[in-house]
Amino acid sequence: MRILVTGNMGYVGPAVVRRFREIYPGAIIDGFDNGYFAHCLTGAVRLPELLLDRQFFGDVRELDENALKGYDAVVHLAAVSNDPMGSRFAAVTRAINQDTSVRIGRMASAAGVRNFVFASSCSVYGVAEGGPRREGDPLNPVTDYASSKIGTEAELERLDGDMVVTCLRFATACGMSDRLRLDLVLNDFVAGALAAGEITVLSDGTPWRPLIDTQDMARAIDWAATRPASNGGRFLVVNAGIDSANYQVRDLANAVAAAVPGTTVNINTEAPADSRSYQVDFSKFAALAPHHLPCITLDQSIAELVAGLSAMGFADRDFRASPLIRLRILQDHIASGRLSESLRWLRPSDTAAIAA
Repeated sequence: MRILVTGNMGYVGPAVVRRFREIYPGAIIDGFDNGYFAHCLTGAVRLPELLLDRQFFGDVRELDENALKGYDAVVHLAAVSNDPMGSRFAAVTRAINQDTSVRIGRMASAAGVRNFVFASSCSVYGVAEGGPRREGDPLNPVTDYASSKIGTEAELERLDGDMVVTCLRFATACGMSDRLRLDLVLNDFVAGALAAGEITVLSDGTPWRPLIDTQDMARAIDWAATRPASNGGRFLVVNAGIDSANYQVRDLANAVAAAVPGTTVNINTEAPADSRSYQVDFSKFAALAPHHLPCITLDQSIAELVAGLSAMGFADRDFRASPLIRLRILQDHIASGRLSESLRWLRPSDTAAIAA
């Protein structure tokens, strides 16, 4: 079995690679990444890419047409990965998250890839009242990031051929990682509790968020990368998570406070309504992938975050402006002349030309 994981050097990629290596020890597993966040290691005892057979570096926008030949499965994680970055880099988000994702899907199909996995998002539901959202319910994206996911799903559905395509609409990611992000709701709360003994909830605490640990995201991706067309169809969009992990934000804050004694929770009861609030129905995923359902509980995710951050000696009260925030990393690359505004790496000669 030969597997390629794009965007493997991000937050979720290390868990995916580790899962594949554990379950398929004899497989050829390669990674492809442009290295924006390669240096953002957080407590890793060894470089996670050592589990790969090969690590390729490059921009997915420039991936060679022949690069996917010989792979059985392609897992496409590479993306401008959250709402703040999508807002700051709207045009680039469309170019990378949608246009390039569709191009890679077409290339994979033409190359004879058996399974293509696209990391989509439950954020496509936006503001959703009236109960948990199912896959066929109306979509209400409120960000460029969510819109890019919808656009990619629609284009992938139009692909011809026999390739099995799975669009996993993931719940909100959480949990410890070899490249941890703190720009995610649960991770943010744990960081606040450890660094300041305080959790600041920027909303009124009522918005709904479904959660999924990175380890469980890897379980879902494992299923999608190997499922036959007879299990769900040649093209499938499915919510990836579990019904019991739909939480209101205030409940997440209180769970973290309970796990970190002495933590106070401050909720902004005067905040305007959050533009993202949705519960999600994961029954379709449960029916199709009963052996790959999430198994990491909220308490386990919190405990692993606490242990991981504590082992790092984490104590940064100003962590929302730290390198553990992905947008901050990109902004620093640009300010230092390493990246262009189109998020392309600059050579020294490029930087000199811009300065002139």
